[in-house]
Amino acid sequence: MTVCLLLLSLLALTAAVPAPRALTRAAWPEREPVVALWVWQCLVATVLLCCLTALTLSAAAVFQTVRAHVFAPAPAEVTAAYDLTAAPPWATALTVLLAFGAAWTTAMLARELVEARRRRGLARAQLRERAPDLPAGLPASRGPLLVLEDEYPDAWWMPGSPPQLVVTTGALHRLTDHQLDAVLTHERGHARAHHDWLLHLSTALATGFPRVPLFAHFCDQTRRLVELAADDTASRRCGHLTAALALIELNQHRGVLSCASSDRLLRERVDRLLQPPPRLDRGRRALTTTVAALVPLLPLLITFAPGLTALN
Repeated sequence: MTVCLLLLSLLALTAAVPAPRALTRAAWPEREPVVALWVWQCLVATVLLCCLTALTLSAAAVFQTVRAHVFAPAPAEVTAAYDLTAAPPWATALTVLLAFGAAWTTAMLARELVEARRRRGLARAQLRERAPDLPAGLPASRGPLLVLEDEYPDAWWMPGSPPQLVVTTGALHRLTDHQLDAVLTHERGHARAHHDWLLHLSTALATGFPRVPLFAHFCDQTRRLVELAADDTASRRCGHLTAALALIELNQHRGVLSCASSDRLLRERVDRLLQPPPRLDRGRRALTTTVAALVPLLPLLITFAPGLTALN
């Protein structure tokens, strides 16, 4: 069991510190933001699984009740292979630390979901106040697209039940039909990929564990990559130039495209649309996706290895 805990700790540290820093410095995520998002999720899943399996093993070694429940269906030779009775002296401290981490993670996720629901409720209430009245005889449902009377050009997707795509009349006046199609396709790309859930997860982990490099980088990169991924969705349907011009038209009045602006992401998105980087070849995309999917299996392999060896 001690060897398993040490291997799980080493794997978690590797996935939490050097791996995210290397991935942040890499150039290929800009070319394949969807694959990069998958890699980030697999890294986070690896660390969480390491902590969960280590908590299970250490708690089984420290507490007889946990051991009886975890190893109840296992043969005697499997239980003996883990040598739970010879727990290291630091097993109790590790169990308490991991249990606190699990409780804190759950609390942060719950808090983020509650706050997101509250923000959506306030936003929907404001939309109901600003939305124009429908003519008599029309159904009360406004459908997935809502047009607001506002000179400020903007468009956004509001998740929830039902989801709502909102665009202002300022955007309708400023954008051509093709540019408007690109903007709406961008927002629908966020909705189809459920980027809101990914943003909630990354925000909760970064808020709860701000000193963990993996979670901090995960939050920053998720906010960046979801926009690049939605830009790719829009550019594949409407063209790179049309998507870039739509992005410029919606944001040039804010001054964010000037050299003095601090909004680096927006300038990066425009430059990327005007000069799209070449995509990775299909084989490399498949290899990266497969390897990333296999990494979260390592904590399970380490955990079950003694028991499987005993059975053989």
